[in-house]
Amino acid sequence: MSKNILEMRKITKTFPGVKALEDVELDVVDGEIHAICGENGAGKSTLMKVLSGVYPHGSYTGDIVFKGETVEFHSINDSEAKGIVIIHQELALVPYLSVAENIFLGNERRGSSGLIDWNRTNHEAMALMAEVGLDENPLTPVGQLGVGKQQLIEIAKALSKEVQLLILDEPTSALNDSDSEHLLGLLRKLQERGIGSIMISHKLNEIVEIADRTTILRDGLTIETIDMSEPESTQDRIIKGMVGRELENRYPSRAHEVGEEMLRVENWTVHHPTQSGRIVVDRANFNVHAGEVVGIAGVMGAGRTELAMSVFGRSYGSDISGEIYKRGELIRIRDVAEAIDNGLAYATEDRKKYGLNLIQDIRTNISSAALGKLSSNGWVNGNEEMKIAEEYRESMNIKSPSVMQVVGNLSGGNQQKVVLSKWIYSDADVLILDEPTRGIDVGAKYEIYTIINRLVAAGKAVVIISSELPELLGTCDRIYTLAFGRMTGEMPVAEATPERLMELMTQEREQTKMTEDKEVLS
Repeated sequence: MSKNILEMRKITKTFPGVKALEDVELDVVDGEIHAICGENGAGKSTLMKVLSGVYPHGSYTGDIVFKGETVEFHSINDSEAKGIVIIHQELALVPYLSVAENIFLGNERRGSSGLIDWNRTNHEAMALMAEVGLDENPLTPVGQLGVGKQQLIEIAKALSKEVQLLILDEPTSALNDSDSEHLLGLLRKLQERGIGSIMISHKLNEIVEIADRTTILRDGLTIETIDMSEPESTQDRIIKGMVGRELENRYPSRAHEVGEEMLRVENWTVHHPTQSGRIVVDRANFNVHAGEVVGIAGVMGAGRTELAMSVFGRSYGSDISGEIYKRGELIRIRDVAEAIDNGLAYATEDRKKYGLNLIQDIRTNISSAALGKLSSNGWVNGNEEMKIAEEYRESMNIKSPSVMQVVGNLSGGNQQKVVLSKWIYSDADVLILDEPTRGIDVGAKYEIYTIINRLVAAGKAVVIISSELPELLGTCDRIYTLAFGRMTGEMPVAEATPERLMELMTQEREQTKMTEDKEVLS
C-alpha cells in the first residue's frame, strides 16, 4: 500500500483581517498526481506558499510532515533542499538569460576553481531539456521562446534540483491545447519515475483527465478529497464541492435585442512594432452591434490580442492602416486617450501587468480610466470617488472588506471584476474583453458572464477574445475566426461547432489567400 509523502495538518494562516486558511488538511501519496481545486480566494495558492516556505514557519500554525519527518521551512531554499519545488503561475525566468543559465540559476554548476563550468552547464542543460521534450539550443535566450516552452524550462529547472514533489500553480492557464497536452503527458512521465505532483488548476477537464485524487478547498477550509477513479468523480461533482451548490448551466441565458451597428473595423492591417516587414494583422474586417456579443477565436499567435490592442488607440504595432467606424461614422483614434473618448474599452488578457495598478487600492483602480468625471479644476473629488467605488464593489460583488484594499491582495476573479468596473464606469459603448475569465474559477466565471449579459442588455456592444471554444459558444451571438493574422470565417453561434471553428482557426495562409482570390473573381 502506498504511503503518504506529504501530510499538512491543521494549517491555519491569517492575514490582517482575513483568515485565509483554517485547519486545512492535505495528504499526498508518494508518486501520485494530486489536484487542488477551489474558487478564487479559497486558499489554494496560500496553502502551497506555506508548503514551499514562501510563508515561513512561524507565520502560520499547524504541522508539515514530509517523508515521515516534521519539517520547518523558513525559506523556499529550505523546501527545495528537501525536494519540494514550486512553479508559480507567473514564471520565474529571466528573459535575457539563456535556457541553460535559467535552468541552473541559483544552482550553478561550478568547476574546481569555483567559477561556472559552462561546458558542464550546457551539457547538463541539454540532457534536462531532452527529458522534458525541448530540442532548443541551450544558449537561446528564454525571452525568444513561447510560454509553453518556458513552462517546460521551469520543469527542467525543477528536475535539476532533484525534485521529489513538484507543485504547479495553474500550469496550463496560458497554454494552447497542444502545449497543455504535452505538459500533462510530461507529468505522467514524471509520475512513472516516482515524482509526485500537486497541481492547482481551474481547467476541470484536465483535472478529471490526469489527477489521481482531488482536494477541494472552499473559503479557507478543506471540504473533501475525491478519488478520481470513482465513476461519480466528474466535473459537475467538483464544481458542486467548489461552490457549495450545483451550477445548472455554466453560461447564463439572456434575452436581448440586437440594435444598430456600434463598431466596424475595415481593412485593418498592423505591422510588428520592431520588425517593420512583418505583418501581424492582415486586412481584418469585423463589426459588432449594440446588444450583441461577438467572439474572436484563434490559436495562440493568430493575432487576436494584437488586433484588439491596435484598435484600442494603436497601443500595439506600427504602420497601422485601415478604418474604424462608430455608429456608421468614420472616427480617428491615434492613442488610448482618444479611444476612451470615442467610447472604446479594452480589458487586457494580462490584468496584473496592464490592467491594474496592483499597489493601489480598489477605489483608485476603478476611477483610473475616467478621472475627468470626478475632477474639477484639476482636483479629484475623493468623496465622490469613494462613493462610486463602493457602488461598484456592491453591484459587481467584489469580495473585499473595503474599497481601500490593495488590488494586488485580491483573488484573480475579484481583480477581473475591478478591471470590468473600471471600464464600465468609463461609459464605454464598446468593450473588448481579452481572455476575460483566464485563471479564474467556475463560480467567478459565471459572475463575469452575468455581468456581460447586463452590459448587452443595457445596449453595450461586447467583443470577447477567448482561447476556450466552449466559452465563446456559450456566451456569443456571432464568432469570427482568425488565423495567421487574417479573418478566415464568421458565423452565428447557432451554426458554429468546435470542429468547424478549429478548422477555420488553423486554416493555412495560402488557403486563405486562395479563398480570397476566388471571392474576388466571383
